[in-house]
Amino acid sequence: MSDYCTVAPGDPLHGPYHDREYGFPARDEAVLFERMVLEINQAGLSWELMLRKRAAFRAAFDDYDVDRVAAYGEQERARLLVDAGIVRNRRKIDAVIENARRIRALREHHGGFAAWLDAHHPRARADWVRLMRRTFKFMGPEVVGEFLMSLGYLPGAHRPDCPVYARILALDPPWARTGR
Repeated sequence: MSDYCTVAPGDPLHGPYHDREYGFPARDEAVLFERMVLEINQAGLSWELMLRKRAAFRAAFDDYDVDRVAAYGEQERARLLVDAGIVRNRRKIDAVIENARRIRALREHHGGFAAWLDAHHPRARADWVRLMRRTFKFMGPEVVGEFLMSLGYLPGAHRPDCPVYARILALDPPWARTGR
């Protein structure tokens, strides 16, 4: 997303995300889940809208506590469908709840979401898309690509001449270890 390196710096909404989060490696399950939730909900909408609604998403999905979201039933689903602070799309809400359940299941077999991602890295983008579609709900090519770029598993979050690029490279993101 090389254009992001041109428009985001200095912007009160995009700047902090660009400068401190986008493309930076992350391992915390709540951070990984938040990125997945935001990318799923961004599909067909703007990233600016996701950043504006970010606090509301965090509150609506219990600070991205995977166990709590995985336990959601019809009452929580109904609450989310009328929450004007988030994207009220049944398919996206159902995908988030189901994906929380699947992330929780990854703990048993892989030790957690980050360990699962690591176990499947490196992969070409198309292979990631196939894997993510088999494992999770609502994970199309754009959602998968942005999700993985945002966490440092795929390159392309920043242009090489962007000052943030060097900071991320110093953190040894997964894509830099493999050249993919």
